[in-house]
Amino acid sequence: MSAATTVVALLGAALLTLPGRPVPGLRLTRLFPAPRAPARLRRRRLRSDPLDLAASWDLLAACLRAGQPVPAALRAVADDGVGPEAQALRATAGLLELGADANEAWVPALDCSGTAEFARAARRTARSGTTLADAAADLASGIRAGLGDRAEARAQRAGVLIAGPLGLCFLPAFVCLGVVPVVLGLAGRLNVF
Repeated sequence: MSAATTVVALLGAALLTLPGRPVPGLRLTRLFPAPRAPARLRRRRLRSDPLDLAASWDLLAACLRAGQPVPAALRAVADDGVGPEAQALRATAGLLELGADANEAWVPALDCSGTAEFARAARRTARSGTTLADAAADLASGIRAGLGDRAEARAQRAGVLIAGPLGLCFLPAFVCLGVVPVVLGLAGRLNVF
């Protein structure tokens, strides 16, 4: 290879790797697009995690206690979220920003199962004047308590299911090593054999 081709190759590599203003034809991301995730994984990402939802309620409670207006607090929580809950909260925030009545604005959140309880609490607070932050914090603690109860129930069920195979393994050994010698010893004393 000649010196000229080496210099041209080095300059080309430098253009592809140096930071700066991107040149559309020379970007590596355009040359090698990122592979798409399989449909199974894309569907999984659209479902929300209950712990993420509980963290969102905690964040919403903190925003409301700090004095943010309800639409701004909803946007702060929903903009980073995925799933139907985040979409419902974004739609509700948009309606609240447009000045819709509380009964009308919380309809998208009422239609989503993950946010329906909070939407009912928000409608109540609009009528009674109680704090919405307390309702969000109560929802977060309720979700965490429910997850803890389910985990404990699964652990107890696993303990019961493990006893079956252990019984099948150890019961024959107990019979062969514990019961049979005693029965044979008693039978020998009684001269049955």
